[in-house]
Amino acid sequence: MIIIPAIDLKNGQCVRLSQGRMEDATIYSSDPVEVALRWESMGAQRLHIVDLDGAVSGIPRNKELVKRICASVSMEVELGGGIRDLAAVDEYLSVGVQYAILGTAAVRDPAFRQSCCKQYPGRIIIGIDALNGMVALQGWTESTQLSAVELARQLDADAVAAIVYTDISRDGMLTGPNIDETAKLAASISIPVIASGGMSHIEDVQKLLSVKASGIMGVIIGRALYTGGINLKEALAVTKTN
Repeated sequence: MIIIPAIDLKNGQCVRLSQGRMEDATIYSSDPVEVALRWESMGAQRLHIVDLDGAVSGIPRNKELVKRICASVSMEVELGGGIRDLAAVDEYLSVGVQYAILGTAAVRDPAFRQSCCKQYPGRIIIGIDALNGMVALQGWTESTQLSAVELARQLDADAVAAIVYTDISRDGMLTGPNIDETAKLAASISIPVIASGGMSHIEDVQKLLSVKASGIMGVIIGRALYTGGINLKEALAVTKTN
């Protein structure tokens, strides 16, 4: 299981939100490139970036900053937020992003999702963000009546690289991940799942490791790394011994 540090971009800064509320952002750095280099120096092999401004507006808003991050690190980069057309996918994958994460567009336009998967096999990740088990769209501002498990099963035939499953109620709250729901989702499909939301202590990493056989390939850690609740080097070491 891989540990993936997160950098959320808002107005060019590295921030963390609480339960996806844009108005409730904590700024951790005005230099996201430096933050990316810090996580890489500690041993991270993949970085998770979210363009929060893009997620809400529907178009990429931090493209130049993303390019600078990709040019500065050698680790893999996965990126989501505002990727709603093939042109955005093309551009990001051409400047150093290894994995494009589709969210809203993947749900609203299955043909677009399938076209991306066909054109870039193994490089498309689908983000499923859920509140009370139901999918949320448009930067978490729009609720739906589609369950996360139902959407995941629809994706099983599309040969996506992975699913990032985020429990919105846990995100940025340091309350621990929703392990039961994450494992349930992973066990219901053949696509590898990356857990996201609520990581707070090293014990959370150990709990996820105990259910990784369900199909959990990795975990994204955000706020806990910035507050010191989880030490990245320690988390990486735990995954190597299990």
